[in-house]
Amino acid sequence: MPLATGSKAPDFTLKTKTADGLKDVKLSDHFGQKQTVLLFFPAAFTGVCTQEMCDMTGGMGEYEKLGATVYAISVDSPFAQEAWANTNKIKLTLLSDLNKTVTRAYDVVFPTFAGIYEAAARAAFVIGQDGVIKYSEQTATPKDLPNFAAVKAALAAKG
Repeated sequence: MPLATGSKAPDFTLKTKTADGLKDVKLSDHFGQKQTVLLFFPAAFTGVCTQEMCDMTGGMGEYEKLGATVYAISVDSPFAQEAWANTNKIKLTLLSDLNKTVTRAYDVVFPTFAGIYEAAARAAFVIGQDGVIKYSEQTATPKDLPNFAAVKAALAAKG
C-alpha cells in the first residue's frame, strides 16, 4: 500500500543524469515553492513505461500551469534512464533509485517485476508545497496507468 494522503512525504536526494554529468535532486528543495508530482515506474525500455513517459512529456505544459514539478522515479541506473530518454525523446527529469530506498520509503515496491527482480510499482503522488501528500495511488498492475485526471485535480485543489 502506498503512503496515504495526509502523510508527510519522505524527503530524499536522488541522482539524475544531465549533459553536465550526475546531479542531485532533493525533494524538499521544492517545499514552500512548488507542488511536486512523483511518478514511480517499473523499468526503462519497457512498453507501458515508455508510453507513459512519452505522454507525460507531451503534456508537461498542463503540469507547469498547475504549478508542479514532475519527477519520474525507477530503480534503473541514471545512465540507463538517460539512454532511454534520449532514444524516446523523454523530457521529464528521471531520478534513479538504484538502491530502492525511496521506493521502499513510499511503500511502492513491486516484488517480482517480470518474474525477475524487485522494482518500483507504477504509482503517482502529489506533494503539496507543505511537504504533505495530497494524492496517492498505486496501480493494480504495472500495465495500468495512474489516474492522471485525479493527479491534476489534486494539483488544482487549494490547500
